[in-house]
Amino acid sequence: MAKYLYRLGRFAFRKRRVVVVFWLVLLALTGAAAASVSAPKATSFSLPGTEAQQAFDLLSERFPGSYADGATARVVFKAPDGEKITDPANKAAVEQAVTELKGSSPQVARVLDPFAVRAVSADGTAAYIQVSYKVPGFELDSGVPDQVFEVAEQARHDGLTVEAGGDAVREKTHTGASEIIGVAIAAVVLVITFGSLVAGGLPLITALIGVGIGVTSIIALANVLDLGNTTSILATMLGLAVAIDYALFIVSRYRSELAHGHDREHAIGRAVGTAGSAVVFAGLTVVIALVGLTVVNVPPLTKMGLAAAATVALAVVIALTMIPALVGFAGDRLLPRKARKGATAGKGRTALGVRWARFVLRRPVAVLLFSVLGLGAIAVPATSMELGLPNDGSQPASTTQRKAYDLLSDNFGAGVNGSLIVVVDAKGTGNTPEQAVTDLTAEIRKLDDVAAVRQATLNEADTTAIIPVVPKSGPGDTETKDLVHAIRDAGGAVTDASVYVTGQTAMNIDFSQRMSDVLLPYLALVVGLAFLLLIAVFRSLLVPLKAALGFLLSVTATLGAVVAVFQWGWLADLLGVQEPGPIMSMMPIFMIGVVFGLAMDYEVFLVTRMREAYVHGEAPKQAVVTGFQHGARVVTAAATIMIAVFAGFIGADDSMVKMIGFGLAFAVFLDAFVVRMTIVPAVLALLGERAWWLPKWLDRKLPSLDVEGEGLSSTPDAHVPEGADGPRRSVRT
Repeated sequence: MAKYLYRLGRFAFRKRRVVVVFWLVLLALTGAAAASVSAPKATSFSLPGTEAQQAFDLLSERFPGSYADGATARVVFKAPDGEKITDPANKAAVEQAVTELKGSSPQVARVLDPFAVRAVSADGTAAYIQVSYKVPGFELDSGVPDQVFEVAEQARHDGLTVEAGGDAVREKTHTGASEIIGVAIAAVVLVITFGSLVAGGLPLITALIGVGIGVTSIIALANVLDLGNTTSILATMLGLAVAIDYALFIVSRYRSELAHGHDREHAIGRAVGTAGSAVVFAGLTVVIALVGLTVVNVPPLTKMGLAAAATVALAVVIALTMIPALVGFAGDRLLPRKARKGATAGKGRTALGVRWARFVLRRPVAVLLFSVLGLGAIAVPATSMELGLPNDGSQPASTTQRKAYDLLSDNFGAGVNGSLIVVVDAKGTGNTPEQAVTDLTAEIRKLDDVAAVRQATLNEADTTAIIPVVPKSGPGDTETKDLVHAIRDAGGAVTDASVYVTGQTAMNIDFSQRMSDVLLPYLALVVGLAFLLLIAVFRSLLVPLKAALGFLLSVTATLGAVVAVFQWGWLADLLGVQEPGPIMSMMPIFMIGVVFGLAMDYEVFLVTRMREAYVHGEAPKQAVVTGFQHGARVVTAAATIMIAVFAGFIGADDSMVKMIGFGLAFAVFLDAFVVRMTIVPAVLALLGERAWWLPKWLDRKLPSLDVEGEGLSSTPDAHVPEGADGPRRSVRT
């Protein structure tokens, strides 16, 4: 592979104008396409294979064009102190709101008058209007939330406290300007690392072009492929981080090749052939982890994973082509000013990375035990992790959605926010659903945690019925989960008709269960595939095994930190966590996929330099020191950049984006500095030459990937200065 990438790097260097124009034209085209489409709608959410989804599909079939599977909005009214909502003036204001909501949109299916359906609190001070729409939230017109808010605002002028919530009035995600700070920090780190504005600017330029193409493509295809706003945010987060890092490694290797006496064209060819090979395999591990999310069989998560994987793949291709092209334009300006004048900065000083590597090699057992025990202690909170999905109760306290949620809980009970829909399907049984509804309703009323069972609604064909059930507990409570399972069990016991439990609360419960069920299979798939890939890259069994075990340490510690902050509330005020609660169901599995890919980035970048030194004749411990000499500064800069970019998204108002931003930033910190730069050298010191052992039969079967670039010295037009590569050893098998 190194030879092919070497030629690619030289080609991009020679044809730099064509390469740069190609990427800029592509950016312009995708940008124009994104600007010409309408704003992305909210994404649809489906959960194939679950009972809640089966019930939703059944409602769409048996109640076509009805409100049964559509979005809902709730407008909650609270009378001033000392007044009742039923007082004539207050009642008139509520009834006026009912009238206005009925005519607010052609997508409105029905509006329930609270005085007609007794949606008035027991003390008579509060009431709520429920608006049902004909279509799900992702198909609603963009103006629907504003229409509801305008009605609420008008009622406030009449002296009432009015708030609005529900999935019909969910607002778009905004990340704020904090991610710009992350990019600014990345720029400072790059300039300090390279000592040159030009060298520091190249990774940023290529990253912004790559992310620009990726995100504008996502926006252009958002409505066609049903990609939500969160998808582009996560693609930006990952794309920026990996694109900067990949470009950083190639530029750093290019400057190293120049220092060995290669001319500029051959230096960039060798940089792309060696560091570029590491970039390819590092990017491939990230792509494997993200594409692996398809096994979860949750369409929104699958789409997010595929979109992010495409952005990462694009970052790899741009790093391999755009960097050589820009290097051709930059000339000697990539080098620090002292180097251009022939001075050697820092001569005689031992680099901090080398001193750290030697410290670890002198005390490998103590360093290993301290690091592993420390990560284990951080991971302890993960044992109490609770999964759930966000609802209006998890919104910031200042939002009208959260205020509406609290008003409903305070005046009508927590269960009103988590109502269940029981669907009775009598088709094919030879009976109408009336008797089944009667028997099932009686059985449900006997169950614990049931606050109310509403009157059933039948479809026109008289084959299917809907029974609304209001729990006593809130949508995220364990009691509500137990009630869902109890109703499902009761249905099979009292009737021959098929009984399903659905609604947003039931869907969330099924989704959390799905995430728990697929976590270990997903982990096994991703780690297994990457393990096989790393065996081929490192020509070793123990090094990939060490890499996988190190990942498990860092990811469990990260989950522990996420639970401590977002579930327990530690440092919640400092990080802007408005409402501690359950960890979002898709967050652990998405974070595991991303963190694994990023962890392998540092493993590949750092350990390939160690293997390169070992293959070229150095002793195992000295190879570790050499790997740190060439890679520690760059890996440190790369990790710092990733941490800065990810931490920038902690300022987002979307709870999942905030949680993933924190989790990824913390995971990169642990994996880069504790696992890869502390545990890895300690383990390699203890293993010695055994670290590079590979059975002969397996060595013969594996493809020769040549990540170290051994084959470049035989390239006909490659100028290799005397002693630049040194002697080579036969790796032990």
